[in-house]
Amino acid sequence: MTGLYDDAFVETLRRGALGLTAEWGLGPGTEVELLTLSENATFLARDPAAAEPVVLRVHRPAYHTRAEIESELAWIEALRAAGTVETPEPLRIRDGGHVAAFEDGEQTRHVVGFRFMSGAEPDADARLVPGFEMLGAISARLHGQVRGWTPPQGFVRKTWNWETAFGPDPLWGDWRAALGLDAEGKALLERLAGRLRTNLAAYGAGPDRFGLVHADLRLANLLADGDRLGVIDFDDCGFSWFAYDFAAAISFLETEPYIPDLQAAWLKGYRSVAPFGAEHEAMLPTFILFRRLLLTAWIASHAETETAAWAGHERFTQGTLDLAEGYLAEAPA
Repeated sequence: MTGLYDDAFVETLRRGALGLTAEWGLGPGTEVELLTLSENATFLARDPAAAEPVVLRVHRPAYHTRAEIESELAWIEALRAAGTVETPEPLRIRDGGHVAAFEDGEQTRHVVGFRFMSGAEPDADARLVPGFEMLGAISARLHGQVRGWTPPQGFVRKTWNWETAFGPDPLWGDWRAALGLDAEGKALLERLAGRLRTNLAAYGAGPDRFGLVHADLRLANLLADGDRLGVIDFDDCGFSWFAYDFAAAISFLETEPYIPDLQAAWLKGYRSVAPFGAEHEAMLPTFILFRRLLLTAWIASHAETETAAWAGHERFTQGTLDLAEGYLAEAPA
């Protein structure tokens, strides 16, 4: 690996997490191994004397503050208490809090633990349709809980809108740095960004369409086990449009021919729980392109991650260009 998460850095994080395992009551024989690398590094801690492992998430530096991490976990606890969704329990450390930390030079690395949840990531093919009906219902329940929930004092999460995604200080970097993007492609995506800004501004951000969302309900963050569909990794949860949760759910699949079937299934599931009006449905193509352009920026700025390597840098850029051409030809100006 290259970039931030090179092998030496991952080993530093693993050792740091290993040094904290007693915070979650794990014994001296505990072993810690890497699970995934994405925005953060996630490890599995196995204590031979414990009934199940603990999942440890070591946060990427300079991304979320401690207050943002604590706010994420506060929402997860509220969702679990309300029975809104099946998601792993955030585990408390010895002082009763949730967030442990270790020092790495001048940097503080925040670490949180979760109870292990069984299951596997769903396969990325047309067999997803039944699962997306379940996911639509889950999304509706998440949004319903948010509308009726008062966050605790000090609750803070990032906002995912046009300005934070594509403005002068974008959260996931600049899509203009995408590999394989020539002058013609850059001009096309500039037009796309402008059209997205116009359409999102016209749609607005009233409380009936904008609020706290998971913001990353893609396949990698779902655990299917029989008839149960668990939701994990609320690390990107923040304030955005409710319809954005569908766009996030099809991350990296946007060019697949079965996406209309997934959308129909998601809408069916959502509407089995709560209304989802035609005005919001008409905006789904805009949110799909919003997410795709955001992912294009993310891949450019996270080239060292497994996800970026899997997606293929230049291939993903070309897919974004193809989608942009279709959207600009069809979406209202």
